[in-house]
Amino acid sequence: MNKKWIFAGLLASAVIVGSGVTLLATKGNAGQEPRVSEKIVSIEPAPAAQFTSYQPQNYPDLTYAAENAVNAVVNIEVTQEVEMRSSDPFLEFFGIPQGYSRGGMMPRELKAGGSGVIISQDGYIVTNHHVINNAKKVKVKLYDGRTFDAEIVGSDPTTEVALIKIDGEGLPTLAFGDSDALRLGEWVLAIGSPFDLQSTITAGIVSAKSRNLGAIPNQYRVESFIQTDAAVNPGNSGGALVNTRGELVGINTLIKSQTGTYMGYSFAIPSAIVKKVVIDLKEYGIVQRALLGVAYQEINEEFIERFGDEYGISQTGGVYVAEVQDGGAAQAAGIRRGDIITAIDGTELKQASNLAEQMSRYRPNDKITVSVKRDGKVKQFEIVLRNTAGKAELLPRDYMAVADELGGSFTEISEKARRGLKIDGGIQVARIDGKGVLAQARIREGFVITHINGKAISSVRDLDRIEGPVRNIDGIYPNGRAVSYSLIR
Repeated sequence: MNKKWIFAGLLASAVIVGSGVTLLATKGNAGQEPRVSEKIVSIEPAPAAQFTSYQPQNYPDLTYAAENAVNAVVNIEVTQEVEMRSSDPFLEFFGIPQGYSRGGMMPRELKAGGSGVIISQDGYIVTNHHVINNAKKVKVKLYDGRTFDAEIVGSDPTTEVALIKIDGEGLPTLAFGDSDALRLGEWVLAIGSPFDLQSTITAGIVSAKSRNLGAIPNQYRVESFIQTDAAVNPGNSGGALVNTRGELVGINTLIKSQTGTYMGYSFAIPSAIVKKVVIDLKEYGIVQRALLGVAYQEINEEFIERFGDEYGISQTGGVYVAEVQDGGAAQAAGIRRGDIITAIDGTELKQASNLAEQMSRYRPNDKITVSVKRDGKVKQFEIVLRNTAGKAELLPRDYMAVADELGGSFTEISEKARRGLKIDGGIQVARIDGKGVLAQARIREGFVITHINGKAISSVRDLDRIEGPVRNIDGIYPNGRAVSYSLIR
Protein backbone atom coordinates (compact mmCIF):
# COMPACT_ATOMS: atom_id res chain seq x y z
CA MET A 1 0.00 0.00 0.00
CA ASN A 2 1.41 3.35 -1.03
CA LYS A 3 1.29 5.74 1.93
CA LYS A 4 4.18 7.98 1.11
CA TRP A 5 2.13 11.02 0.38
CA ILE A 6 0.46 10.69 3.76
CA PHE A 7 3.69 10.62 5.64
CA ALA A 8 5.23 13.33 3.54
CA GLY A 9 2.32 15.51 4.20
CA LEU A 10 2.48 14.89 7.92
CA LEU A 11 6.15 15.66 8.13
CA ALA A 12 5.91 18.75 6.01
CA SER A 13 3.20 20.14 8.17
CA ALA A 14 4.81 19.43 11.55
CA VAL A 15 5.35 22.60 13.58
CA ILE A 16 7.13 23.00 16.91
CA VAL A 17 5.35 25.62 18.96
CA GLY A 18 6.95 27.28 21.95
CA SER A 19 10.54 27.91 22.96
CA GLY A 20 13.29 25.55 24.09
CA VAL A 21 16.07 23.35 22.77
CA THR A 22 15.82 21.96 19.26
CA LEU A 23 18.14 19.20 18.10
CA LEU A 24 19.48 19.69 14.58
CA ALA A 25 20.95 16.65 12.83
CA THR A 26 23.43 17.12 9.98
CA LYS A 27 24.22 14.25 7.71
CA GLY A 28 27.96 13.48 7.58
CA ASN A 29 30.11 11.55 5.09
CA ALA A 30 29.42 7.98 4.27
CA GLY A 31 30.03 5.68 7.22
CA GLN A 32 30.20 8.55 9.71
CA GLU A 33 27.70 9.29 12.47
CA PRO A 34 25.68 12.48 11.97
CA ARG A 35 26.89 15.50 13.92
CA VAL A 36 24.44 16.88 16.49
CA SER A 37 24.38 20.50 17.66
CA GLU A 38 22.08 22.53 19.89
CA LYS A 39 20.28 25.73 18.92
CA ILE A 40 17.90 27.83 20.99
CA VAL A 41 14.77 28.79 19.00
CA SER A 42 11.61 30.67 19.89
CA ILE A 43 8.40 30.28 17.86
CA GLU A 44 5.35 32.43 18.80
CA PRO A 45 1.83 30.91 18.48
CA ALA A 46 0.17 31.92 15.20
CA PRO A 47 -3.18 33.78 15.42
CA ALA A 48 -6.36 31.87 14.41
CA ALA A 49 -7.40 32.20 10.80
CA GLN A 50 -9.99 34.97 10.34
CA PHE A 51 -12.35 34.80 7.38
CA THR A 52 -14.26 37.96 8.31
CA SER A 53 -13.56 40.86 10.61
CA TYR A 54 -15.30 40.97 14.00
CA GLN A 55 -17.54 44.00 14.32
CA PRO A 56 -19.35 43.96 17.69
CA GLN A 57 -21.91 46.53 16.57
CA ASN A 58 -23.17 44.08 13.95
CA TYR A 59 -23.90 41.26 16.39
CA PRO A 60 -26.88 41.17 18.77
CA ASP A 61 -26.41 41.88 22.44
CA LEU A 62 -29.71 40.87 23.99
CA THR A 63 -28.84 41.95 27.53
CA TYR A 64 -29.80 45.60 26.95
CA ALA A 65 -33.22 44.72 25.57
CA ALA A 66 -33.85 42.09 28.25
CA GLU A 67 -32.82 44.16 31.27
CA ASN A 68 -34.87 47.15 30.19
CA ALA A 69 -37.99 45.48 28.78
CA VAL A 70 -38.49 43.06 31.65
CA ASN A 71 -39.39 45.93 33.98
CA ALA A 72 -42.49 46.77 31.94
CA VAL A 73 -43.88 43.24 31.60
CA VAL A 74 -46.41 42.23 34.25
CA ASN A 75 -48.15 39.12 35.49
CA ILE A 76 -51.96 39.14 35.28
CA GLU A 77 -54.20 37.05 37.52
CA VAL A 78 -57.85 36.80 36.51
CA THR A 79 -60.82 35.60 38.53
CA GLN A 80 -63.64 34.25 36.39
CA GLU A 81 -67.12 33.25 37.42
CA VAL A 82 -68.46 30.18 35.68
CA GLU A 83 -71.56 28.10 36.18
CA MET A 84 -70.95 24.54 37.34
CA ARG A 85 -73.37 21.88 38.39
CA SER A 86 -73.67 21.92 42.15
CA SER A 87 -73.04 18.72 44.05
CA ASP A 88 -75.14 16.97 46.67
CA PRO A 89 -72.77 15.24 49.12
CA PHE A 90 -75.50 12.81 50.20
CA LEU A 91 -76.01 11.53 46.64
CA GLU A 92 -72.28 11.53 45.88
CA PHE A 93 -71.69 9.36 48.94
CA PHE A 94 -73.71 6.62 47.24
CA GLY A 95 -71.93 7.10 43.94
CA ILE A 96 -74.76 8.92 42.18
CA PRO A 97 -73.34 11.24 39.48
CA GLN A 98 -73.58 15.00 39.92
CA GLY A 99 -75.87 15.18 36.92
CA TYR A 100 -78.62 13.84 39.16
CA SER A 101 -77.97 16.43 41.84
CA ARG A 102 -80.92 18.48 43.03
CA GLY A 103 -78.79 21.58 43.37
CA GLY A 104 -78.79 22.69 39.71
CA MET A 105 -76.16 25.10 38.34
CA MET A 106 -74.16 27.20 40.78
CA PRO A 107 -71.61 29.98 40.11
CA ARG A 108 -68.01 29.04 40.87
CA GLU A 109 -64.84 31.09 40.78
CA LEU A 110 -61.89 30.00 38.66
CA LYS A 111 -58.40 31.47 38.55
CA ALA A 112 -56.55 32.05 35.29
CA GLY A 113 -53.52 34.05 34.31
CA GLY A 114 -51.40 35.61 31.63
CA SER A 115 -49.07 38.51 30.99
CA GLY A 116 -49.28 42.16 29.97
CA VAL A 117 -47.13 45.10 28.93
CA ILE A 118 -47.18 48.57 30.53
CA ILE A 119 -47.36 51.16 27.74
CA SER A 120 -47.90 54.37 29.75
CA GLN A 121 -46.51 55.69 33.01
CA ASP A 122 -50.03 56.18 34.39
CA GLY A 123 -50.86 52.49 34.14
CA TYR A 124 -52.32 51.47 30.78
CA ILE A 125 -51.46 47.84 30.07
CA VAL A 126 -51.96 45.91 26.84
CA THR A 127 -52.70 42.18 26.94
CA ASN A 128 -54.71 39.53 25.09
CA HIS A 129 -58.51 39.42 24.85
CA HIS A 130 -58.60 35.79 25.94
CA VAL A 131 -56.57 36.59 29.07
CA ILE A 132 -59.22 38.91 30.53
CA ASN A 133 -62.34 37.63 28.75
CA ASN A 134 -65.25 37.05 31.17
CA ALA A 135 -63.11 38.30 34.06
CA LYS A 136 -64.85 39.24 37.28
CA LYS A 137 -61.64 40.54 38.84
CA VAL A 138 -58.20 41.36 37.40
CA LYS A 139 -55.05 41.68 39.49
CA VAL A 140 -51.67 42.84 38.17
CA LYS A 141 -48.27 42.07 39.66
CA LEU A 142 -45.35 44.26 38.60
CA TYR A 143 -41.75 43.17 38.12
CA ASP A 144 -40.81 44.84 41.41
CA GLY A 145 -43.43 42.80 43.28
CA ARG A 146 -46.12 45.45 43.73
CA THR A 147 -49.71 44.37 43.05
CA PHE A 148 -52.66 46.40 41.77
CA ASP A 149 -56.31 45.81 41.00
CA ALA A 150 -57.04 46.58 37.35
CA GLU A 151 -60.09 47.67 35.41
CA ILE A 152 -60.85 46.55 31.87
CA VAL A 153 -60.85 49.52 29.50
CA GLY A 154 -61.86 47.54 26.43
CA SER A 155 -61.25 44.35 24.51
CA ASP A 156 -61.35 43.32 20.85
CA PRO A 157 -61.97 39.63 20.07
CA THR A 158 -61.26 40.10 16.35
CA THR A 159 -57.60 41.00 16.93
CA GLU A 160 -57.17 39.37 20.38
CA VAL A 161 -56.03 42.68 21.89
CA ALA A 162 -57.26 44.06 25.22
CA LEU A 163 -56.47 47.15 27.29
CA ILE A 164 -56.58 47.33 31.08
CA LYS A 165 -55.66 50.10 33.55
CA ILE A 166 -54.10 50.27 37.00
CA ASP A 167 -53.71 53.35 39.18
CA GLY A 168 -50.04 54.24 39.18
CA GLU A 169 -47.52 56.97 38.44
CA GLY A 170 -44.04 56.86 36.98
CA LEU A 171 -44.38 53.21 36.00
CA PRO A 172 -41.77 51.58 33.73
CA THR A 173 -42.99 51.43 30.14
CA LEU A 174 -42.15 49.75 26.88
CA ALA A 175 -42.12 51.87 23.72
CA PHE A 176 -43.78 50.65 20.52
CA GLY A 177 -41.43 49.57 17.76
CA ASP A 178 -42.05 49.16 14.06
CA SER A 179 -43.23 45.61 13.37
CA ASP A 180 -43.26 46.37 9.63
CA ALA A 181 -39.49 46.82 9.76
CA LEU A 182 -38.86 43.36 11.23
CA ARG A 183 -36.70 41.18 9.02
CA LEU A 184 -36.70 37.40 8.71
CA GLY A 185 -33.95 36.03 10.91
CA GLU A 186 -33.91 39.07 13.20
CA TRP A 187 -33.41 38.34 16.89
CA VAL A 188 -36.35 38.89 19.24
CA LEU A 189 -37.14 38.24 22.90
CA ALA A 190 -40.35 36.84 24.38
CA ILE A 191 -41.05 38.05 27.92
CA GLY A 192 -43.89 36.87 30.13
CA SER A 193 -45.03 34.55 32.91
CA PRO A 194 -45.20 30.98 31.55
CA PHE A 195 -46.47 28.49 34.12
CA ASP A 196 -46.66 31.43 36.55
CA LEU A 197 -42.88 31.95 36.37
CA GLN A 198 -42.89 35.73 36.25
CA SER A 199 -40.34 37.65 34.17
CA THR A 200 -39.20 34.71 32.08
CA ILE A 201 -37.16 35.71 29.02
CA THR A 202 -36.61 33.52 25.96
CA ALA A 203 -34.90 34.36 22.68
CA GLY A 204 -35.43 33.41 19.07
CA ILE A 205 -35.58 34.76 15.57
CA VAL A 206 -38.39 35.99 13.35
CA SER A 207 -39.30 32.85 11.43
CA ALA A 208 -42.09 34.29 9.27
CA LYS A 209 -44.44 37.25 8.99
CA SER A 210 -48.10 37.71 8.06
CA ARG A 211 -49.18 34.25 9.20
CA ASN A 212 -52.92 33.63 8.88
CA LEU A 213 -53.77 30.60 11.03
CA GLY A 214 -57.55 30.81 11.36
CA ALA A 215 -56.97 30.51 15.10
CA ILE A 216 -58.96 33.46 16.45
CA PRO A 217 -62.54 32.22 17.01
CA ASN A 218 -64.28 35.13 15.32
CA GLN A 219 -65.55 35.36 11.74
CA TYR A 220 -64.30 38.96 11.54
CA ARG A 221 -60.84 38.01 12.78
CA VAL A 222 -57.74 39.95 11.75
CA GLU A 223 -54.72 37.65 11.64
CA SER A 224 -51.26 38.56 10.42
CA PHE A 225 -49.03 36.97 13.06
CA ILE A 226 -45.29 37.27 13.53
CA GLN A 227 -43.93 33.72 13.83
CA THR A 228 -40.87 33.17 16.00
CA ASP A 229 -39.02 30.26 17.55
CA ALA A 230 -38.73 31.98 20.94
CA ALA A 231 -40.13 29.56 23.52
CA VAL A 232 -43.67 30.57 24.54
CA ASN A 233 -45.89 28.55 26.89
CA PRO A 234 -49.23 28.92 28.70
CA GLY A 235 -48.99 32.12 30.75
CA ASN A 236 -46.98 33.97 28.10
CA SER A 237 -50.19 35.23 26.47
CA GLY A 238 -50.28 39.02 26.46
CA GLY A 239 -46.55 39.32 27.08
CA ALA A 240 -44.01 41.25 25.05
CA LEU A 241 -42.17 40.39 21.88
CA VAL A 242 -39.17 42.72 21.89
CA ASN A 243 -36.48 43.56 19.34
CA THR A 244 -32.80 44.04 20.20
CA ARG A 245 -33.40 47.76 20.82
CA GLY A 246 -35.87 46.92 23.59
CA GLU A 247 -38.93 48.05 21.60
CA LEU A 248 -42.32 46.33 21.64
CA VAL A 249 -42.84 44.76 18.22
CA GLY A 250 -45.57 42.28 19.13
CA ILE A 251 -47.85 40.77 21.75
CA ASN A 252 -47.29 37.04 22.24
CA THR A 253 -50.61 35.31 21.73
CA LEU A 254 -50.52 31.63 20.83
CA ILE A 255 -48.46 28.57 20.04
CA LYS A 256 -48.92 25.77 17.53
CA SER A 257 -48.62 22.57 19.47
CA GLN A 258 -49.86 18.98 19.69
CA THR A 259 -49.21 18.85 23.41
CA GLY A 260 -50.42 22.22 24.64
CA THR A 261 -46.88 23.39 25.34
CA TYR A 262 -44.10 24.86 23.21
CA MET A 263 -42.95 22.78 20.23
CA GLY A 264 -40.95 25.31 18.26
CA TYR A 265 -43.58 27.71 16.98
CA SER A 266 -44.98 30.81 18.64
CA PHE A 267 -47.01 33.68 17.24
CA ALA A 268 -47.39 37.34 18.14
CA ILE A 269 -49.74 40.13 17.06
CA PRO A 270 -47.71 42.83 15.25
CA SER A 271 -47.31 46.12 17.09
CA ALA A 272 -48.76 47.95 14.06
CA ILE A 273 -52.13 46.27 14.75
CA VAL A 274 -51.83 46.49 18.54
CA LYS A 275 -51.11 50.23 18.56
CA LYS A 276 -54.18 51.16 16.53
CA VAL A 277 -56.50 48.93 18.59
CA VAL A 278 -55.13 50.34 21.85
CA ILE A 279 -55.67 53.93 20.70
CA ASP A 280 -59.26 53.12 19.69
CA LEU A 281 -60.07 51.40 22.96
CA LYS A 282 -58.59 54.29 24.94
CA GLU A 283 -60.22 57.11 22.95
CA TYR A 284 -63.51 55.57 21.81
CA GLY A 285 -64.11 52.61 24.10
CA ILE A 286 -64.55 50.38 21.04
CA VAL A 287 -62.47 49.51 17.99
CA GLN A 288 -63.30 51.69 15.02
CA ARG A 289 -63.19 49.03 12.34
CA ALA A 290 -63.11 50.13 8.70
CA LEU A 291 -64.59 47.83 6.07
CA LEU A 292 -63.78 47.68 2.39
CA GLY A 293 -66.94 45.73 1.60
CA VAL A 294 -65.59 42.83 -0.45
CA ALA A 295 -65.18 39.07 -0.11
CA TYR A 296 -61.85 37.96 -1.51
CA GLN A 297 -59.51 35.04 -2.12
CA GLU A 298 -55.73 34.97 -2.10
CA ILE A 299 -54.22 34.40 -5.53
CA ASN A 300 -51.70 31.65 -4.85
CA GLU A 301 -50.63 28.53 -6.70
CA GLU A 302 -53.66 26.60 -5.50
CA PHE A 303 -56.00 29.36 -6.73
CA ILE A 304 -54.34 29.43 -10.14
CA GLU A 305 -54.50 25.64 -10.41
CA ARG A 306 -58.23 25.65 -9.68
CA PHE A 307 -59.42 28.88 -11.30
CA GLY A 308 -56.55 30.22 -13.39
CA ASP A 309 -57.88 29.09 -16.76
CA GLU A 310 -61.45 30.10 -15.94
CA TYR A 311 -60.52 33.60 -14.73
CA GLY A 312 -57.55 34.15 -17.02
CA ILE A 313 -55.08 34.54 -14.13
CA SER A 314 -51.58 33.08 -14.44
CA GLN A 315 -49.52 34.99 -11.84
CA THR A 316 -49.64 34.79 -8.06
CA GLY A 317 -50.00 37.88 -5.89
CA GLY A 318 -52.86 40.10 -4.87
CA VAL A 319 -56.41 39.06 -3.95
CA TYR A 320 -59.32 38.16 -6.19
CA VAL A 321 -62.58 40.01 -5.51
CA ALA A 322 -65.14 37.19 -5.30
CA GLU A 323 -68.05 39.36 -4.16
CA VAL A 324 -68.81 43.05 -3.69
CA GLN A 325 -71.12 43.94 -0.80
CA ASP A 326 -74.20 45.94 -1.75
CA GLY A 327 -73.98 49.44 -0.37
CA GLY A 328 -70.38 48.97 0.72
CA ALA A 329 -67.37 51.24 0.26
CA ALA A 330 -65.90 49.23 -2.62
CA GLN A 331 -69.13 49.20 -4.60
CA ALA A 332 -69.54 52.95 -4.16
CA ALA A 333 -66.02 53.47 -5.58
CA GLY A 334 -66.63 51.26 -8.62
CA ILE A 335 -64.80 48.05 -7.74
CA ARG A 336 -66.37 45.00 -9.36
CA ARG A 337 -66.41 41.25 -8.94
CA GLY A 338 -63.43 39.74 -10.75
CA ASP A 339 -61.09 42.64 -10.00
CA ILE A 340 -57.67 41.87 -8.52
CA ILE A 341 -56.60 44.12 -5.66
CA THR A 342 -52.80 44.44 -5.79
CA ALA A 343 -52.02 47.21 -3.28
CA ILE A 344 -53.50 49.41 -0.52
CA ASP A 345 -51.99 52.90 -0.30
CA GLY A 346 -48.94 51.64 -2.16
CA THR A 347 -48.39 48.59 0.07
CA GLU A 348 -48.22 45.52 -2.13
CA LEU A 349 -50.51 42.62 -1.25
CA LYS A 350 -48.61 39.37 -1.52
CA GLN A 351 -51.15 37.35 0.44
CA ALA A 352 -54.63 37.68 1.90
CA SER A 353 -53.36 38.41 5.42
CA ASN A 354 -51.65 41.54 4.09
CA LEU A 355 -55.06 42.99 3.16
CA ALA A 356 -56.56 42.21 6.57
CA GLU A 357 -53.55 43.76 8.32
CA GLN A 358 -53.63 46.89 6.20
CA MET A 359 -57.37 47.40 6.72
CA SER A 360 -56.97 47.01 10.49
CA ARG A 361 -54.95 50.25 10.53
CA TYR A 362 -57.77 52.45 9.23
CA ARG A 363 -60.96 53.91 10.66
CA PRO A 364 -64.35 54.63 9.09
CA ASN A 365 -64.33 57.74 6.87
CA ASP A 366 -60.61 57.31 6.11
CA LYS A 367 -59.80 57.68 2.42
CA ILE A 368 -57.46 55.13 0.86
CA THR A 369 -56.06 54.43 -2.59
CA VAL A 370 -56.66 50.91 -3.86
CA SER A 371 -54.69 49.55 -6.83
CA VAL A 372 -56.81 47.20 -8.94
CA LYS A 373 -55.86 45.08 -11.94
CA ARG A 374 -58.73 44.82 -14.42
CA ASP A 375 -58.49 43.54 -18.01
CA GLY A 376 -54.70 43.51 -17.75
CA LYS A 377 -54.45 47.14 -16.68
CA VAL A 378 -53.87 48.59 -13.21
CA LYS A 379 -56.29 51.29 -12.08
CA GLN A 380 -56.35 53.44 -8.94
CA PHE A 381 -59.56 53.82 -6.93
CA GLU A 382 -60.12 56.37 -4.17
CA ILE A 383 -62.29 54.72 -1.51
CA VAL A 384 -63.91 56.22 1.57
CA LEU A 385 -64.11 53.43 4.13
CA ARG A 386 -67.27 52.60 6.07
CA ASN A 387 -68.01 51.20 9.51
CA THR A 388 -69.63 47.88 10.41
CA ALA A 389 -73.04 49.56 10.18
CA GLY A 390 -72.32 50.58 6.57
CA LYS A 391 -71.79 54.30 7.27
CA ALA A 392 -68.73 56.51 6.72
CA GLU A 393 -68.56 57.75 10.31
CA LEU A 394 -67.08 56.78 13.64
CA LEU A 395 -69.24 54.61 15.87
CA PRO A 396 -70.44 55.91 19.25
CA ARG A 397 -68.85 54.59 22.43
CA ASP A 398 -71.94 52.58 23.39
CA TYR A 399 -72.23 50.88 19.99
CA MET A 400 -72.06 47.11 19.95
CA ALA A 401 -72.02 45.08 16.77
CA VAL A 402 -74.85 42.59 16.58
CA ALA A 403 -72.39 39.70 16.25
CA ASP A 404 -70.71 40.78 19.50
CA GLU A 405 -74.06 41.33 21.20
CA LEU A 406 -75.18 37.83 20.27
CA GLY A 407 -72.00 36.41 21.76
CA GLY A 408 -71.07 33.59 19.42
CA SER A 409 -69.64 32.55 16.10
CA PHE A 410 -71.60 31.60 13.01
CA THR A 411 -71.26 29.69 9.76
CA GLU A 412 -73.06 29.77 6.46
CA ILE A 413 -75.41 26.84 5.76
CA SER A 414 -75.47 24.89 2.54
CA GLU A 415 -78.20 25.02 -0.04
CA LYS A 416 -78.93 21.37 0.69
CA ALA A 417 -79.48 22.12 4.37
CA ARG A 418 -81.78 25.00 3.48
CA ARG A 419 -83.90 22.79 1.30
CA GLY A 420 -84.08 20.17 4.02
CA LEU A 421 -85.29 22.73 6.57
CA LYS A 422 -87.51 24.45 3.97
CA ILE A 423 -86.02 27.89 4.57
CA ASP A 424 -84.75 30.53 2.17
CA GLY A 425 -81.73 31.65 4.18
CA GLY A 426 -80.10 31.67 7.58
CA ILE A 427 -76.85 31.26 9.46
CA GLN A 428 -75.98 28.51 11.92
CA VAL A 429 -74.72 29.07 15.46
CA ALA A 430 -71.36 27.31 15.56
CA ARG A 431 -70.38 28.30 19.11
CA ILE A 432 -71.82 30.27 22.01
CA ASP A 433 -69.48 32.50 24.00
CA GLY A 434 -69.71 34.27 27.34
CA LYS A 435 -72.87 35.98 28.46
CA GLY A 436 -74.26 37.32 25.18
CA VAL A 437 -77.82 37.23 23.96
CA LEU A 438 -77.51 33.63 22.75
CA ALA A 439 -76.44 32.44 26.19
CA GLN A 440 -79.11 34.51 27.94
CA ALA A 441 -81.83 33.07 25.69
CA ARG A 442 -80.38 29.57 26.21
CA ILE A 443 -80.14 29.04 22.47
CA ARG A 444 -78.18 25.89 21.66
CA GLU A 445 -75.40 25.37 19.14
CA GLY A 446 -76.69 24.27 15.76
CA PHE A 447 -79.65 26.65 15.83
CA VAL A 448 -80.22 28.34 12.46
CA ILE A 449 -81.02 32.06 12.74
CA THR A 450 -83.34 33.20 9.93
CA HIS A 451 -84.48 36.62 11.24
CA ILE A 452 -83.26 39.21 13.75
CA ASN A 453 -85.57 42.08 14.70
CA GLY A 454 -87.83 40.98 11.85
CA LYS A 455 -85.11 41.30 9.18
CA ALA A 456 -84.05 38.30 7.12
CA ILE A 457 -80.57 36.87 7.67
CA SER A 458 -79.09 35.09 4.66
CA SER A 459 -75.35 35.32 5.40
CA VAL A 460 -72.99 36.18 8.23
CA ARG A 461 -72.39 39.59 6.65
CA ASP A 462 -76.09 40.39 7.10
CA LEU A 463 -75.40 40.79 10.83
CA ASP A 464 -73.60 44.04 10.02
CA ARG A 465 -76.80 45.46 8.55
CA ILE A 466 -78.87 44.91 11.69
CA GLU A 467 -79.13 47.90 13.98
CA GLY A 468 -79.15 46.77 17.60
CA PRO A 469 -80.11 46.12 20.21
CA VAL A 470 -81.35 42.62 19.49
CA ARG A 471 -85.03 42.27 20.41
CA ASN A 472 -86.23 39.18 18.53
CA ILE A 473 -84.53 36.10 17.08
CA ASP A 474 -86.37 33.68 14.83
CA GLY A 475 -84.99 30.41 13.55
CA ILE A 476 -85.09 26.65 13.41
CA TYR A 477 -83.20 23.75 14.95
CA PRO A 478 -81.73 20.97 12.74
CA ASN A 479 -84.57 18.66 13.84
CA GLY A 480 -87.07 21.01 12.22
CA ARG A 481 -88.39 22.66 15.40
CA ALA A 482 -89.02 26.38 14.69
CA VAL A 483 -88.50 28.73 17.63
CA SER A 484 -88.93 32.46 18.19
CA TYR A 485 -87.08 34.19 21.03
CA SER A 486 -88.10 37.59 22.40
CA LEU A 487 -85.78 39.44 24.77
CA ILE A 488 -87.24 41.47 27.61
CA ARG A 489 -84.97 44.38 28.47
